[in-house]
Amino acid sequence: MLEFENVGLRIGKTEVLKNLSFTVLPGEMVAFLGISGAGKSSLFHLLVGEKRATDGSIKLDDYLLDRLSANSVQKYRRQIGVVFQDFRLLPQKSVFDNVAFALEVCGEDEKISSRVPKLLEIVGLQHRSNAFPHELSGGEKQRTAIARALVHDPKILIADEATGNLDPKNSREIAHLFKKLNQEQGLTILFSTHDLVLVSGTNPRVIRLAHGEILFDKARCSVETAFDGIL
Repeated sequence: MLEFENVGLRIGKTEVLKNLSFTVLPGEMVAFLGISGAGKSSLFHLLVGEKRATDGSIKLDDYLLDRLSANSVQKYRRQIGVVFQDFRLLPQKSVFDNVAFALEVCGEDEKISSRVPKLLEIVGLQHRSNAFPHELSGGEKQRTAIARALVHDPKILIADEATGNLDPKNSREIAHLFKKLNQEQGLTILFSTHDLVLVSGTNPRVIRLAHGEILFDKARCSVETAFDGIL
């Protein structure tokens, strides 16, 4: 379970996040929406341990983020898979090797032969395992990045504008994959987006941010309400 309790973040004299309180249960799918500058990326920076809250507390199961040592941060980060808008694939490595790389750097080479093919099958890229990033469509690149994010079997998948560089067809494919991972694997998924296709295709709980605060938190939210005033 993920718990934000009265979380605030100040950068210099600017309050970026203010008094955020919410709980995400295992297996939930949550979309964080808001105009640019609303605080979505800053919230994710806190979640992955890149920044520390200046107020309140963040807890994921037994991990209390503001008390993590340097060694504990590395263990904590394995609980979270992260996907970015710009894919961040290694251009000189194949699809298979991009996914395997995350295991290699952690000294877990013995898991590669069993774990990587399974993940490529889950994301529908088993037939593209030998392809290189420049040979992939945008959707295939993002599915490779998702497979890589799942390689340590994380408790939560975080996706920051994951479909921002994709056309509607590929956005629908990512939405379908998110639903599959959530419903069949029980994966908790948190994502930020400006993409109506992704939200309509996943029907997530919506937490709407404005000026670093929670404007509303709705478990059943129409696309029109979710994006009112944004698009």
